[in-house]
Amino acid sequence: LFYYMLNAWKDAGKLNGNQYIVKTIVTTELLVEMAKKFGVEYYDVLTGFKFIAEILGQNEGKKDFIIGGEESYGYLAGDFIRDKDAVMSGALIAEMLAWAKSKNTSALDLLAKIYVEYGFYYEGLVNVEKHGMQGASEIKQIMTDFRKNPPKKMDGFEIVKIKDYEVQKEFDLIAKTEKPINLPKSDVLQFVAADGTQISVRPSGTEPKIKFYFGVKLPMQQTTEFNAKIDEAKAKIKRIANELSL
Repeated sequence: LFYYMLNAWKDAGKLNGNQYIVKTIVTTELLVEMAKKFGVEYYDVLTGFKFIAEILGQNEGKKDFIIGGEESYGYLAGDFIRDKDAVMSGALIAEMLAWAKSKNTSALDLLAKIYVEYGFYYEGLVNVEKHGMQGASEIKQIMTDFRKNPPKKMDGFEIVKIKDYEVQKEFDLIAKTEKPINLPKSDVLQFVAADGTQISVRPSGTEPKIKFYFGVKLPMQQTTEFNAKIDEAKAKIKRIANELSL
């Protein structure tokens, strides 16, 4: 849907460097690569549409908002409804399908072409449930342990970057530098490996569980590789989950 919206704005001659998209920090990095290619600014925000709405408010009258979304498939386009909008999303998906048909392709084939252009991105989620007061204590301890003893590798690739949103810092383990994260404090950790794989860890804000978001990027040369890449990505996530004893 992001790809369609960016193309629609481009075809209408509406991209002039003053446009932007918004995504949450646990949403696919594919959207970042799309934004860069179209010359559109992007914002990463904490999970929740209220944070997307905050960006809209900050940019009101200054920049043009194209679309925002989060990992749970919520979308928002336009700035007059500042929350996830299923009705508008449904209409835009219908537009996207018609656009794909006009190009003699399907949504699935279009997705495969996107992966050839940008790389194959695949996301997975593992929830670890911990109930009661003891569970809450265990979740807190898991986060503490990850901060004290972060993983050194993921599936054989070195961890090159750690983002700790509680201390609002991003640590570059290769350059041995750090920089601030300009977002509100939040109990979230992200680990980025040399091959682009990313894991985000955070306690759920509404349920007795801790969430592990996996983001995998693989090279993809041909659209015919689509199904094989899905299997490859699933296997990679499973290996990493096993390494983390999930």
